[in-house]
Amino acid sequence: MTKDLAAFAAENGVKYFMISFTDLFGGQRAKLVPAQAIADMQEDGAGFAGFATYLDMTPAHPDMLAVPDPDSVIQLPWKPEVAWVAANPVMEGEEVAQAPRNVLNRLITEAAGKNLRIKTGIEAEYFLLHPDGDRISDPDDIAAKPCYDQQAVMRRYDVVREICDYMLGLGWGPYQNDHEDANGQFEMNWEFDDALRTADKHSFFKFMVKSVAESHGYRATFMPKPIEGLTGNGCHAHISVWDMDGKTNVFATEEGGATPTSELGLSDQGGHFLGGIINHAIGMTAITNPTVNSYKRINAPVTSSGATWAPNTVTWSGNNRTHMVRIPGPGRFELRLPDGAVNPYLLQAVIIAAGLSGLENEADPGKRWDIDMYAAGHKARGAAKLPLNMLDALRAFNRDKELKSRMGDEFSDAFFKLKMAEWNDFASSFTAWERVHTLDI
Repeated sequence: MTKDLAAFAAENGVKYFMISFTDLFGGQRAKLVPAQAIADMQEDGAGFAGFATYLDMTPAHPDMLAVPDPDSVIQLPWKPEVAWVAANPVMEGEEVAQAPRNVLNRLITEAAGKNLRIKTGIEAEYFLLHPDGDRISDPDDIAAKPCYDQQAVMRRYDVVREICDYMLGLGWGPYQNDHEDANGQFEMNWEFDDALRTADKHSFFKFMVKSVAESHGYRATFMPKPIEGLTGNGCHAHISVWDMDGKTNVFATEEGGATPTSELGLSDQGGHFLGGIINHAIGMTAITNPTVNSYKRINAPVTSSGATWAPNTVTWSGNNRTHMVRIPGPGRFELRLPDGAVNPYLLQAVIIAAGLSGLENEADPGKRWDIDMYAAGHKARGAAKLPLNMLDALRAFNRDKELKSRMGDEFSDAFFKLKMAEWNDFASSFTAWERVHTLDI
């Protein structure tokens, strides 16, 4: 039953609501609405000027109204008088087709029409930096291989514990926290859920981590490669597909089957869904790795720990973390391509879009590679390379007509236009590297 936000406020002592939507660049935009006004906002939405955010609009466009989804409401654990609620943008009574949450909702509805319910979990990595953002916050975190370092994680116990306590209180089912492979880097995991709920939680998690870090005098970043020479921030997605009652995993089969995927416990349907991911990987990289900085992670040289833990080739394998896709066990697979800059809603949307393509076309995921891609990647002959930079990724996305159509023409055109403008802005800027290496030529 849909929540009444005014009643929710009265029952929980909420004084203000943050009506929030996410723009094309992953920016979280919100209006702070007093509880006394929330009834009207729940019906009509909060007004925004779309041009003032990263949406493809002009100052002449009418008001964009962000209509809150009351089922997404979350009371801020660190400031309980405020509640956050995700919203769906509309304009003149019609959904804004380019808005990321609307894109995801449409694809979820399309999958439901095929009796499919996509469930996902994500692994969101982040760094805790000095407030200036130029170095990690812990000067003693200097180990060459810092992954799972118990001393380092306990030096930031207060931050990690506070975030995990909040997730426990919210009922997310967090189950592990660790120091990751880079100095100053952490990962926190919670239970998988329906794709929309995972996207909402992902969006709120980023907001929560940044807020908690600030309260402790640190700066949290999900930037793909914030520190040169260290492992970057990934955002691995674990994907399974169920029937509509959520009880039968249609990806699951007994291990030891006759096909390369069924040998690993992934059904024929799961194999086709994976085939869609493989076939559209080059184009979808523009969405899963959406910034200039993203390509310093997926095309990085060996890091100080000895491995980047990021893919650079379109390959899949069993329980092998050196590939773009890993099948760790029956009934699911892990997409290791996305990074920390990925838009939470577009990540889920592009997974569904590519996967539905694979199901409809009975796509073959191709050869399974069981080699160590970091040591023997040259042996994966015929496997496509991931884009070297954001421009190559955007061009690949623009060439992938099927993927663009499935994501929606209005969205795809807006995304490509604004991201190309971002690339051109980057390309016209002068960097410190250029000054060092070419000033005296």
